[in-house]
Amino acid sequence: MKQISSARFPRKRLQKLVVDELPDEVLVYDLDRHKAHCLNQTAALVWNACDGRSDPAAIAQRLTKKSLAPFSEEVVWLALRQLEEINLLEKKIAVPAQFAGISRRKMMRNLGLAAAVAVPVITSIVAPTAAEASTCVQSGSPCSSTIACCSVLGCDTVNNVCH
Repeated sequence: MKQISSARFPRKRLQKLVVDELPDEVLVYDLDRHKAHCLNQTAALVWNACDGRSDPAAIAQRLTKKSLAPFSEEVVWLALRQLEEINLLEKKIAVPAQFAGISRRKMMRNLGLAAAVAVPVITSIVAPTAAEASTCVQSGSPCSSTIACCSVLGCDTVNNVCH
């Protein structure tokens, strides 16, 4: 029997993450990198299936049974690449050559427009640190759309000065 490398068994990272599971998406805040990620339903299903014991083909089969809709291995590999890029997997994965160059656009062409909903999408933003978030300027100081005023009256946009 052919032995599969353990690098092909993805495991989701759980340390130093705050996870909020919503009906159609999962929000993940990375405490180490101060980044927030929104995983659509497809990306969330793949991430939650990364148990360290299943290869991408097995994940695709399990998700097909669970969702009662075809879930291709190609979709799983795209999601895994995205999850790896934003550090939501414990270690790097070895992507086979046939899946290495796949993009969302190419996958949508291959799967058809009806399957576009099944494409994994992850949106990320950088969250300010506590010190950055609490920084503001006092009344009479210059302000702008990027420099917040401490007063509740806000910025006088005509004179660019805090009230």
